[in-house]
Amino acid sequence: MERGVVARLTVGKEKFEVLVDPDLAWKLRKGKDIDIKSVLITELIYRDVGKGLKASREELLKAFKTDDALKVAEQIIRKGELQLTAQQRKELIEMKRRQIIDFISRNCVDPKTNLPHPPLRIENALNEAKVSINPFEDAEAQALEAIKALKAILPLKIAQAVLEVRIPPPYAGKAYAMVSKMGSIKRSEWLGDGSWKGEVELPAGLQPSLIDKLNSLTKGSAQVKLLSVR
Repeated sequence: MERGVVARLTVGKEKFEVLVDPDLAWKLRKGKDIDIKSVLITELIYRDVGKGLKASREELLKAFKTDDALKVAEQIIRKGELQLTAQQRKELIEMKRRQIIDFISRNCVDPKTNLPHPPLRIENALNEAKVSINPFEDAEAQALEAIKALKAILPLKIAQAVLEVRIPPPYAGKAYAMVSKMGSIKRSEWLGDGSWKGEVELPAGLQPSLIDKLNSLTKGSAQVKLLSVR
């Protein structure tokens, strides 16, 4: 999908357009503190993006009382409309759906087993519950709302797991760095033989991923023990 979409504002009888990142433009419209430069694909103001027709300095001054492209662009984004083609909207919704499924898979478990649901099961439940996906709204916020709807279909709870990890000396340094990126280290101890032992808290759904990565890194010599899920 082309990353940029058109934001359009009509001032009087004149149209002005900018090319923007759709997610960041939506966040800016919702009042988030977003750097306007990061929202814009290009810092140009157009009369017609499709034709490559740029707005003149005189046209900007007449319509916006300024020729500062960033200030004009921000007005267009905040007050105008985001234009999506049907294909762009479809692809944005699918991308957001995948982010929502990933969030639920990483952060939720089946309270009966304390294990995460497979992504396909979550996707099927979203379809069954007819959860509507907004292509612009934050994925995490939508996931939290989706969880409420899914509980009628899937047993779900947002959970954190605490694991005890022990890594033998040859892999301790790399494993420590990897573990610290995936979760929050609550206890850390470097043993006399160079091994590392610690406790890590992370979203419960990431347990299988952490164990797989540790086994791959340490050639199966890592020791991992589940202490709690809460």
